Amino acid sequence: QVPLVESGGGLVQPGGSLRLSCAASRSIFSAYTMAWYRQAPGKQRNWVASITKYGFTTYADSVKGRFSISTDNAKNTVYLQMNSLKPEDTAVYYCRPPSGYTGSWGQGTQVTVSS
Repeated sequence: QVPLVESGGGLVQPGGSLRLSCAASRSIFSAYTMAWYRQAPGKQRNWVASITKYGFTTYADSVKGRFSISTDNAKNTVYLQMNSLKPEDTAVYYCRPPSGYTGSWGQGTQVTVSS
């Protein structure tokens, strides 16, 4: 089983919405805080949001109020609801535990915000 599989990206107009999904292996999902990251072309990968096993969430200032991270424990899945999208949100989005996990990154899912 691939440990982390991101999906849900696509092309959306500014102001639009997308929901990303990250299917994690049960061993990862049950053990770690989960987070979303993104990497824009030519830039380093940056943290976007995190959610603990207890549901406590934190967000980067650039997405606060627009993005929402959540989980479905029955499906071992982490979601990122993205609203009011801006062109600067264009990036490849990845999910991963923010600490304690040494496995490889998933393939990511491309989000393009453009008119």
